[in-house]
Amino acid sequence: MRQLSFLLLFIPALTNAQHTRSGDPFAHTFSIVARDEKTGDLAVGVQSHWFSVGTSVSWAEAGVGAIATQSFTNKSFGIRGLQLLKAGKTAQEALDELLRTDEGRAVRQVAIADANGNVAVHTGNKCIDFAGHRKGRNYSVQANMMLNNTVPDAMAAAFEKNSALPLPERVLSALNAAQAAGGDIRGRQSAVLLVVRGKDTGAPWDDNHLVDLRVDDADNPLPELTRLLRTHRAYEYMNNGDLATEKNDMALAMQEYGAAMKLFPKNLEMQYWTAIALANTKQVPKAATMLQRIYAQDPNWRELTRRLPKVGLLTVSDAEMKTLVR
Repeated sequence: MRQLSFLLLFIPALTNAQHTRSGDPFAHTFSIVARDEKTGDLAVGVQSHWFSVGTSVSWAEAGVGAIATQSFTNKSFGIRGLQLLKAGKTAQEALDELLRTDEGRAVRQVAIADANGNVAVHTGNKCIDFAGHRKGRNYSVQANMMLNNTVPDAMAAAFEKNSALPLPERVLSALNAAQAAGGDIRGRQSAVLLVVRGKDTGAPWDDNHLVDLRVDDADNPLPELTRLLRTHRAYEYMNNGDLATEKNDMALAMQEYGAAMKLFPKNLEMQYWTAIALANTKQVPKAATMLQRIYAQDPNWRELTRRLPKVGLLTVSDAEMKTLVR
């Protein structure tokens, strides 16, 4: 990333503190940290005109909290902030401690939401205009280097208006509202959506990745992030279908695979497992018709079908099998 020593040639008014942290990423952006009141899940959503903003701005841990650290980003705020929350600090107490030891606090913008619903936010007085934040119940929105000063209000209004949506879609609504209100004065490049569980179940491989999506470099990152979330939802249905198949609940598997296929009707994977679920629920003619269309596009799926009976994923008679692979 661009170094502050380079930037100081062009921005002489920055505080002396910035000379002491020559490696701070220059991630001016808009973001939201939020907690879902119903589920307790925690989220961070970000868009910026900066490459791979998700590697520096967004931090979250299941049962602990969510943090956005931006402007002249102090990435240590992410890890240290979560550690402070785990030690029992509230969002405000953790933020106060981070800023107390940071000589560059005037150019920082930081927001923290903890697992108990407490929210804290700071916008330094030397963040580049337009810069500001709005804090609400279980959320904070913050922005700097915006085209105009309406972005935080637009984000807050969208997040509150869409309270009926699941948390990931609700966070996306706030990001889209920010862009519609003018967004980053420099344009757009990357975006991130990170959602973790509100409670630690002891399975961090699941708890910390309920939704973990990044667009590192794109002309229109928010539409791409929206597409990825939709794909994520489709594969949630696919995973549910797989679990149902493992339990030999083929009716439920067909329902889940079918829901996935409705989201992405042209996706061969989703079409295929829907067809297999149909075959396993004695709807062989319908399954065979679907499979023939799939084989026409990629014959490797036919070979896969031949391999499924061996592992118990396709339970049909020999005659039915001939119909399915013809």
